[in-house]
Amino acid sequence: MSNHAYCQVGKSVRKKDSLQLLLGKPVYTADIVPDALVVKLLRSPHANAMVKAIDVSKAKKVDGVVDVFTWEDVPTQRFSNAGQTYPETSPYDRLIIDRHVRYVGDVVAIVAAETEQAADKALSRIKVTYDVLEPVLDFTRALDNPVVVHPEDDWKMLCDLGSDSKRNLVSTTGDADGDIEAVLADCDVVIDRTYHTKAFNQAMMETFRTFTELDRYGRLHVISSTQIVFHVRRILSHALGIPKSRIRVEKPRIGGGFGAKQTAVCEMYPAFVTMKTGRPAMCVYTREEAQTCGSPRHEMQIRVRLGANRDGRIRALDVDTLSNQGAYGEHGWATSGLTGHKSIPLYTGSLEAFKFKADVVYTNTEPAGAYRGFGATQGQFAVETAVNELAAQLGVDPIALRERNMVREGMAMPAYYGEVTNACALDRCLARCRELFDWDAKFPVRDMGGGKVRAAGMAMSMQGSGISGVDVGSVTVKLNDDGTFMLLIGAADMGTGCDTILAQMVAEHMDCSVDDVSVFGADTDASPYDSGSYASSTTYITGMAVQKACDKLKGNLCAIAAKVLDCPADELAFEDGRVVRQATGQTVELAAIAQRSQSFCDIPAEATASHTSPVSPPPFMVGMVEIELDRETGVVEVLDYVSVVDCGLPINPALARIQAEGGIVQGIGHTLLEDVTRTKAGAMRESSFFTYRLPTRLDVGRIRVEFEQSCEPTGPFGAKSIGEIVINTPAPALAQAIYRATGVWHRELPILPEHILLAKAGQ
Repeated sequence: MSNHAYCQVGKSVRKKDSLQLLLGKPVYTADIVPDALVVKLLRSPHANAMVKAIDVSKAKKVDGVVDVFTWEDVPTQRFSNAGQTYPETSPYDRLIIDRHVRYVGDVVAIVAAETEQAADKALSRIKVTYDVLEPVLDFTRALDNPVVVHPEDDWKMLCDLGSDSKRNLVSTTGDADGDIEAVLADCDVVIDRTYHTKAFNQAMMETFRTFTELDRYGRLHVISSTQIVFHVRRILSHALGIPKSRIRVEKPRIGGGFGAKQTAVCEMYPAFVTMKTGRPAMCVYTREEAQTCGSPRHEMQIRVRLGANRDGRIRALDVDTLSNQGAYGEHGWATSGLTGHKSIPLYTGSLEAFKFKADVVYTNTEPAGAYRGFGATQGQFAVETAVNELAAQLGVDPIALRERNMVREGMAMPAYYGEVTNACALDRCLARCRELFDWDAKFPVRDMGGGKVRAAGMAMSMQGSGISGVDVGSVTVKLNDDGTFMLLIGAADMGTGCDTILAQMVAEHMDCSVDDVSVFGADTDASPYDSGSYASSTTYITGMAVQKACDKLKGNLCAIAAKVLDCPADELAFEDGRVVRQATGQTVELAAIAQRSQSFCDIPAEATASHTSPVSPPPFMVGMVEIELDRETGVVEVLDYVSVVDCGLPINPALARIQAEGGIVQGIGHTLLEDVTRTKAGAMRESSFFTYRLPTRLDVGRIRVEFEQSCEPTGPFGAKSIGEIVINTPAPALAQAIYRATGVWHRELPILPEHILLAKAGQ
């Protein structure tokens, strides 16, 4: 980090879009698009059925209805909705509309109308005759079930991932090192437990929405609330059967995503309408649609076998995951892999053997997708709870148990692709969190009278920084006419502040104020390619692209300044926001360089750079929670949550802290409040915020976040990621605290008051 007057990295600066948001300016998709046809979707009431006949004649006669489309009108080329780098690890198993509907909510028809009222009226007049089939709803019975979710012959997977659609097997993955059975057999204590997590919803404030039109060149122009503009372009190309060169995708401000918008949930419907009618179209999901037809977290069942000696040395870990993909295969293989690869390595310090296996299966339920934590959340709930169960069985402090076994800086992690922890402050995170939380005073169970007790729990976590060997981040940095800078990015700021963080990096490299850096993105026509905002990649991957681009730009600016001074470029250096001829002290200001670049000059006053990484350095985190539990009602009140995070250098500490606080709140919600249940017919009951209970400020107690810095040598300014790791510690920490208060381990999320009371009654 430089010592110039404009030191911007490591500083809490105001977000780039904060004033527009505070002033209520039009920044979101629905704010900025023109009038368009209203696109509404008729959805299946059955979990598994064939459309025998569909009559849309009465719907088409409704005044204001432009057209109604069914399975007979759409292309027959299957595609994947997953926002992943090509070739996707998700199957090509979708059509825009399929005659075979596979879950309650699957699309049966598309209505395009002049008004919402006309569209709703038309939906009510479509007559559908179904051949109702038996569904498979229990994911533990899906593999090799007589009911096949995808019996079609044109189902395909681009990667060899052990898939077999005729067995309802989306994919399988695994890893191992050492003789797991021999080591387990030699252990003094073996914990063998099975854990279950449900299909939690991202519940972002802005639902899925997309506007489409044909531009003046006849190209499809898409404005969507998405994290993945370049992947959406590819997905639409496959779905519609048109070249990617005929599609432009851009995103405005996003009202939250949390991974849900890493799947192209609704983009193909208005795009199809526009291509068929030639008119602008807009599809906005209702909250009910977002809840029941969106892209929730994968429901998982995870068996953990953990072997240890009586002295607390953890010697073996076996993680066996079964993941419920739902009706379509987005993100199934990738998500399941993190359940083991982001939990087992936490105990690298002592493991002699590990084994990991994960199967992903189809069911006739709402298709799952990406959600912050992306499988690590489920895996760490299971493994961290198993470690806490071991601590209870051995009668040792769970912190002392982890201190003996946890990964430390400089260790190679066989369960994490052999990567070495070049930057790991997990030990310092644990020590600092213990101090801040006052663990020694809060860990003992305290009877508060009136049937209430207080107890504490803790957990550790790791995540990653992008997808190693895959993700690409690119930026263009341009010198403006007035000596300021323009940063063009393909990553999507979805409230995380990446526009601001990347601008801070430019300001740091180019010796200017962050206010002198404007940010544009993301737009597939103008932005350089970026894999998108997911997998905790932007700060680490795209941030390094910023560094490379700024280094290139400095060279270009020196070369242009050499024309101004009529001297060799190697006599010049970029210093303190200008070019200096060190031998003479002559200087050339940026505005003069910009002016010279526009007159008889063949050197661009801009630079584009890309970055990818063969490694994905993990951030680390420790979380500790204090609860008060009412033994008469089963109600759990969160009193205090303390976390300490190692994300390398926090580029913007305020934004990093907000990321951590938000993730902790989501984790508390998953553990204590949010529930997903289904009817016998497979319909999700929690279709609104009245029935799907989210945490409010009153539910989360006091949250405190601090940082322990490390320096990642492959990251910008030593930074790693922070976006996902922050959601992972609440579930195992709360489960332990509830056990301490009640004497009962709850191995299924969420843990509701009625579960606590029923467990008490069963004691």
